[in-house]
Amino acid sequence: MILIFLFVTIAATSAVFLFLRLPKFGATPKGTSLDHISRSPYFTNGKFQNLNPTPNLKEGTSIFAVLKEFIFNKSKRLKPDQDIKSQKTDIHGLDSDQDVLVWFGHSSYYIQVDKKRFLVDPVFSGHASPIKSTTRSFPGADRYKANDIPEIDYLFITHDHWDHLDFETLSLLKPKIKKIITGLGVGPHLIRWGFDPEKILETNWNNSYILEPGFVVHATPARHFSGRGLKRDRSLWMSFALKTPTQNIFIGGDSGFDSHYSEIGKAHGLFDLAILECGQYNEYWKYIHMMPEQTVEAATALQARLLLPVHWAKFALALHAWDEPIVRVTAAAKKIQQEIVHPQIGQLLNLKNPGPTSAWWEELS
Repeated sequence: MILIFLFVTIAATSAVFLFLRLPKFGATPKGTSLDHISRSPYFTNGKFQNLNPTPNLKEGTSIFAVLKEFIFNKSKRLKPDQDIKSQKTDIHGLDSDQDVLVWFGHSSYYIQVDKKRFLVDPVFSGHASPIKSTTRSFPGADRYKANDIPEIDYLFITHDHWDHLDFETLSLLKPKIKKIITGLGVGPHLIRWGFDPEKILETNWNNSYILEPGFVVHATPARHFSGRGLKRDRSLWMSFALKTPTQNIFIGGDSGFDSHYSEIGKAHGLFDLAILECGQYNEYWKYIHMMPEQTVEAATALQARLLLPVHWAKFALALHAWDEPIVRVTAAAKKIQQEIVHPQIGQLLNLKNPGPTSAWWEELS
């Protein structure tokens, strides 16, 4: 019996070890990459740190309480009862003079502005975890695939979590990507997946780069964490301020609310558009994801004319109803008259003249 138990234990341990060695888990920074990271003022005790103390869970909460809630709380509509309302825009066929945005659900979107093409955190594989059968996208929310995407001038990766950095998607997009902009420590993942290191710009917070004449990106902080496997916080989580000849756009990534928003607003606002997370929140992890009302507060701090709330409508990663984020964020925006847009997945949004967008989620309630 002891030998059987020992055999099963060794087999299970080996299976986990081999699973974690799969390419989709990426790579941990080593050698010169780790040396470069170690010089960052935000990297201490072997990990990247937030600007202010940031517990992963609120005080007095245990991981066991969170797991219990996930397993036994079935009272909320975590997924829509019907297919998500979505549209299919022919992105390949867009006129290069059009300044537009197409949201793909969650935190993936395409921006075409001033004749340049940008892509942010694309996830087209249909799932947001290392196990395909878990964290599946909502029916109707995953209409876009890699072959729907044209050649991309600049790919932004905000951090290395599975719902933002997708191995399958990037493997298919690789021939189309001219340049990648991301945080320190994400490069080793991409290099393991076959990307040319010369195409990867890894950056620290508060660095600025002229991409080409008229196009500047400012690497700005976020309040979050990182990690794809057992090791956490070995790569940096980012937001970005993208300035083009005609637009000033804030690319928010994932972040809890903190003073960095007002600092970014002072340094780089006014923003024509702020793209900010509004979903996958919970009081248990209130320091690393914003509540919807804080999303509006962040837009105000950024001095944003227009708010596009994302990080919802594709994956159930929290315990709230699937449409609760957009209901709460639109109500909060209306209260202070913050201009907001909430297009359907795939709907073409004109950046120069966005126009009104419908409350399409109400048809699925």
